[in-house]
Amino acid sequence: MWRWDETAGTVAVDAEAGRMLGLPAEAAVYPTETIRARFHPVDWNEIDGIVRLAIAEGTLAEGRLRVVDPDGTELGVVRSRSRPVVDPASNTYELIGMLQEVAEQPPGPNPVYTSVTGDWRRSREAFLLDAGRALAEARSTQEVLEVADRLSMPGFSPDGLAVFGITGDRLVMIGSHGHGAEPDSPVGEMPLDADYPGVDVVRTGRAVYLSSPQEYRKRYPAAWQKVGQFRRKSWAFLPLIEGGRPMGAWLAAFSYPVQFTPDERSVLATVARMLAQALSRAGVADSQRELTEGLQHTMMPTLGPEVPGMSVAARYVPTGRGLQVGGDWYDMISLPSGRFAFVIGDVQGHDVRAAALMGQLRIALRAYASEGHRPDAVLTRASRFLSGITESVAHGSSEGRGRTEPGDDRFATCLYVEADPATGMLEIARAGHPDPAVRMADGTVINRPTRGGLPLGIDPDSDYPTTRFVLEEGQTMLLCTDGLIENGGHDLDTGWSLVRHTMEEDRTGDLERLVDALVGAVHGPDKRPPGPVTGRREDDIAVLLLHRSAPRQRTAPVRRTALTVAQAEPQRIASARQQLRELLHDWADDDQIDSAALLASEVLTNVLVHTDGDALLVAQLSGEKGHRRMRVEVTDRSDDLPHKQQPGEMASSGRGLVLMELLARNWGVSPRGEGKSIWFELREGDPGDDEAADAAGTPGEGAGVHAADEVDLSAFEENLEAGFEAFDNGPGTAEEGSGGGEPDDGGTDRDDGAERD
Repeated sequence: MWRWDETAGTVAVDAEAGRMLGLPAEAAVYPTETIRARFHPVDWNEIDGIVRLAIAEGTLAEGRLRVVDPDGTELGVVRSRSRPVVDPASNTYELIGMLQEVAEQPPGPNPVYTSVTGDWRRSREAFLLDAGRALAEARSTQEVLEVADRLSMPGFSPDGLAVFGITGDRLVMIGSHGHGAEPDSPVGEMPLDADYPGVDVVRTGRAVYLSSPQEYRKRYPAAWQKVGQFRRKSWAFLPLIEGGRPMGAWLAAFSYPVQFTPDERSVLATVARMLAQALSRAGVADSQRELTEGLQHTMMPTLGPEVPGMSVAARYVPTGRGLQVGGDWYDMISLPSGRFAFVIGDVQGHDVRAAALMGQLRIALRAYASEGHRPDAVLTRASRFLSGITESVAHGSSEGRGRTEPGDDRFATCLYVEADPATGMLEIARAGHPDPAVRMADGTVINRPTRGGLPLGIDPDSDYPTTRFVLEEGQTMLLCTDGLIENGGHDLDTGWSLVRHTMEEDRTGDLERLVDALVGAVHGPDKRPPGPVTGRREDDIAVLLLHRSAPRQRTAPVRRTALTVAQAEPQRIASARQQLRELLHDWADDDQIDSAALLASEVLTNVLVHTDGDALLVAQLSGEKGHRRMRVEVTDRSDDLPHKQQPGEMASSGRGLVLMELLARNWGVSPRGEGKSIWFELREGDPGDDEAADAAGTPGEGAGVHAADEVDLSAFEENLEAGFEAFDNGPGTAEEGSGGGEPDDGGTDRDDGAERD
């Protein structure tokens, strides 16, 4: 027998214990240092950990130690079985137990000192290192359970695992692995006074080891009736302690007998501590994820009722920096007039503050739109609303902390589209947001320049002019935030090229697949076209697609676009040239593309210089690829017809019609009821086909137009005018303005900031 008193620093042994330790065979009390010197240092360090484990679990401390003499010669091996007795006042302990001599082959005169369990210990340390790393990387409760299931403990591995948590006054199984269909638990949940080992572990904070079915049946007869069917041989129930309090229990079940030696209990206890820490972290992460996803779901409503004659698809992708919410959003609003509003926007920042402002701004926009305000009025009110919010926050920061917090002043970009499903007419107001893009029926994608104002929240008195154009049957409009264009290191040019390429390559006709392809192209580096990738940054992505359904039977696809250039906006001539180039992006002859841009620029400039009205450009591309005809027509309200001149070498003007005759296949001037139309045509293929030229008519006489083409373009213009009047006069008036009149762009009321494209 021996008695180890940590407080006094002494060890009392009887005569037999003294003999085993190489001391005089008599009862005596020795200093701790004397007894410690009789054990091999490697084994002493091992037994120290076993004692601390026994104190934590309230069990016996068992271990084997090699006895050595002062010269380091090994004298034998003893087995120690002791019970720690802890003094709560001083937090010290006494070991009271016995020593038993273990018969082993004595070593030679120069023994090699290795630990009795050296190989197993090294395996255990490697296992614990791997287990700690894997559990630290687990990001959710389910991942923690999967890591626990894959743990292969050195020398013994459980084939059944279960984790229990405390919910109120009940113990609930939160996950299991390796059990098959049923876990090793009497029920899925049980009260904290149930007859079950896991309940005892949670109540006492001490582990329960059951080495045999007989021991389980004896200690927990009620629970055994329900778990005996699983044919396990040994069980270990360990507490999951976090912050000094039990948060649950961990069950490790074995299909073979396990004695649960001190070393095995030490491994299980260490794994339980790591498991508790991992579950605590994962629980916090799960709660945050559930909260943020619920918040995001609330802030990003599902698209509303079906739009007659149109289909809509939308996606939101967070930045991936931990928060599942951000400043980007989209919305669809059913208006009192029977039309629909589509909104997309981006609040500055990617933090919780940006998400909160986004939610408030989205609600405000819905309220203003539901009151029946026009798009420009909706954005003006929204800008005033956002400016007021940020000013109040800054004022509150100044009052509460004596200064204004940087970053409290936020702005937001926004694009607001009011759509009439019956006519396809769109009225757009833009606040610093990227322009929309339109994919035509044949797959060609062009960027649609729109007039706009400052981002919301910068100037509460900002005006937001509107742009109108028709979304024709079979066309799809793209609204997106800058995260889709400038994400992953792309700049504006390369990002737009990626988006355009993705939309043009899609041939499925499925809007949901197209929006997924757009998001996937940004997140898939292997799909990005080569080009400069600088200034890498990540951003939220919001995408909304609006498609106007096409009739079942269609003729050959026709590309068509329209643009108004006002007297006060000569810079829009550059936008007209860009739209023509995008319309002709797959035209066979690059020189003809340059010619079209030059001629359109000349005609538009002549209207702005020689008349007092605005110019309406309508461009149409028809026919089969390789043999297509491109017709550009510019209409104004002036009755003065252009005259062909003979400019001198130094003249600065007068060459417009000369260029027209040199570069255009056909051209002409067509008087209208009010105003005139100047048009020109280019043919894909051989520009010198005399027979085609003769069939088209004589240039310059206004007769070089095929009758069918003239009717088609006039019908388009009539529909355009009908849409304008429908917007001006309210719903249900489209038919009243759909007679045979020509477009009256010059008579547009500009006071509301609207532009007719």
